[in-house]
Amino acid sequence: MRTLVGILSSLGVVFDSPPKSSQDFSRLLRKAEKGDPHDQFKVGLAYETGSGVQQDYAHAARWYRISADHGDAGAQNNLATLYVKGAGVTQDAAEAMRWYLRSATQNLSAAENNLGAMYANGTGVARNDAEAVRWYRRAAEKKCASAEAALGFMYSSGRGVTEDDTQAVAWYRKAADKGNGAAQVNLGYMYANGRGVPVDGQEAVRWYRAAADKGLVAAELSLGMMYLHGTAVTRDAKRGLMWLKKAASHGSAAAQSEIALMAKSEEGGSGDSQVTRGMTRGESNSSFSFASIPIE
Repeated sequence: MRTLVGILSSLGVVFDSPPKSSQDFSRLLRKAEKGDPHDQFKVGLAYETGSGVQQDYAHAARWYRISADHGDAGAQNNLATLYVKGAGVTQDAAEAMRWYLRSATQNLSAAENNLGAMYANGTGVARNDAEAVRWYRRAAEKKCASAEAALGFMYSSGRGVTEDDTQAVAWYRKAADKGNGAAQVNLGYMYANGRGVPVDGQEAVRWYRAAADKGLVAAELSLGMMYLHGTAVTRDAKRGLMWLKKAASHGSAAAQSEIALMAKSEEGGSGDSQVTRGMTRGESNSSFSFASIPIE
């Protein structure tokens, strides 16, 4: 793998303990109707996730707004995410920014992280990498794994900060240790390529494998290419093909191309394929993901 996975994520949802049955939902709804903002937030979450009630984004937005107007930071964050997605409301990135800011002023790490993503991606606001870093750092200092991973990416790509691979590795490791798959992929990349750390094939494989076990196609592709070409590990074409097939089955065009090339060569790909030169644009750092962020 010659590029980092873009992880300027994520426009996430704050979670709580949604009802597990229709009876639980009915009890929760009665409590929410009495005016408790957090119960109102939980009703919105139940409608958004379809927990104890049929999924209905419009109803989710309605209850989130009631709770958000009463100042619930989680509801403000989740309402903003619905505006980004256009789920249950008309898509409106500027309105999303307004609600994220209201939530972030209450120091909710999910909202701070989401503001970082909005600034990094230029969604609802002009792209501003320095401002993205500021919000990511605020969330990362609260141990938000998504923000830690994104801050690592900003350091490794020199966006909004001076490029610093040592800092990138430090932030990737914090997020990877919390189980963040994208950070695990990029930490594997750093070890495979000797960026911020000495080249260490075993560590690269360990982190790629952790991410691949979560089904991350970039990790599967990276493992396949490492073993196929003997990059920082002993060459093992059979194992490389196994991982490439996994990546291909998950839709990786780069893995599919490499497998096709291997089929034309008795040695398993002596030519210089597109993957050997680098991942395709769609699987590189030009693609930013949106993921959910659980609240403790």
